[in-house]
Amino acid sequence: MSANSARTSPATPVGPQVCPVVDIVFSRWATPILWTLNEYGRLRFVELQRAIAGITPKVLTQRLRQLERDGLVIRTYYPEVPPRVEYEISQLGRSLGPLFATLAEWSTENLDKVEQARTDFDGDK
Repeated sequence: MSANSARTSPATPVGPQVCPVVDIVFSRWATPILWTLNEYGRLRFVELQRAIAGITPKVLTQRLRQLERDGLVIRTYYPEVPPRVEYEISQLGRSLGPLFATLAEWSTENLDKVEQARTDFDGDK
């Protein structure tokens, strides 16, 4: 087997079971939710939804539950009339800060290259 074919067909499947951080942090909406809570602090559901363009209430609810389950978000319920719920990033979630900073730096340095690659690729068709 050549070196190239070894790269295209790994012996061990790649996925969440191999690298759970991919499923936890890099799902479609997890990163924007964590980024927003890290940037703005404790927010109510509606405030969080308004801060993240394009996210539906259903998807926001699902992702918040998953992030709470993973220990990255803290949900605080206030038994008032009407009830109030607030979300904040946990200390574990804050520990992802350097990762987000690195991603922001990478995107600043490389987003134009990605756009050019897309243009080149799309032009080939």
